[in-house]
Amino acid sequence: MKLFSWNVNGIRAVIKKGEFSNFIATYKPDIVCLQETKAKQGQAEIDLPEYEEFWNSAEKAGYSGTAIFSKIKPLSVLYGFADEIAEKYHLATDGYGDPTKEGRVISAEFKHFWVVTVYTPNSKGDLSRLGLRHDQWDPAFLAHVQELEKTKPVLFCGDLNVAHQEIDLANPKQNIGKHGFTKEERDGFQAFLDAGFIDTFRAAYPNKTDAYSWWTHWSNARARNVGWRIDYWLASRGIAKKVKNPQIHANQMGSDHCPVSIEVDI
Repeated sequence: MKLFSWNVNGIRAVIKKGEFSNFIATYKPDIVCLQETKAKQGQAEIDLPEYEEFWNSAEKAGYSGTAIFSKIKPLSVLYGFADEIAEKYHLATDGYGDPTKEGRVISAEFKHFWVVTVYTPNSKGDLSRLGLRHDQWDPAFLAHVQELEKTKPVLFCGDLNVAHQEIDLANPKQNIGKHGFTKEERDGFQAFLDAGFIDTFRAAYPNKTDAYSWWTHWSNARARNVGWRIDYWLASRGIAKKVKNPQIHANQMGSDHCPVSIEVDI
């Protein structure tokens, strides 16, 4: 099975550019997880009859949102967090809105595993959402995937809005302490690893440099490959050995992010 994750930064724009149909035709994914769809189901002109579609859209129009397209019908689909997790970690309205109403998580159950897609809140350039991110969101999301893991292994993916190590961004020294590379955000990612999840790309390529999934629009960064690796596939330890060929598809255009993928033997 070929599983892909892609922050499309506006599904309608990617479709209009012809890049979404190009992506599907080129890679023929079995499961596609999208982040930052910025649309509700029906607002995007998608004709993919071979795929089941599941959308979790933000209440705020044109903002955030996730989707899963799958050739295999899931056994069940969950949207967001369980109420008890949201309550335990006090996920509610901050200065930007209620993160539980921003369409940030979908979890789809298949025969052998769960697939979860997440669009992690950005801590903002002034770090005004770092507290939400560090104290509430990251612990809540970890609790969510650990709860799913009680029933079967989890493969989770998405834009986690953090570069974990210095190797994961082109200019680490000048970005230390800035959003996406604060100690708090990096510790939040480390907590997933400490809980037993495997960063599939880094496990396969521990020393690979210049491997990025996002580039700023400024200064011709993508052409110069001055980027960040902030899009991931993580796997429960029990299924990680069945994951192979993790890839970053930097040649796929259409968004400021590129797709990342894994293959799973089932």
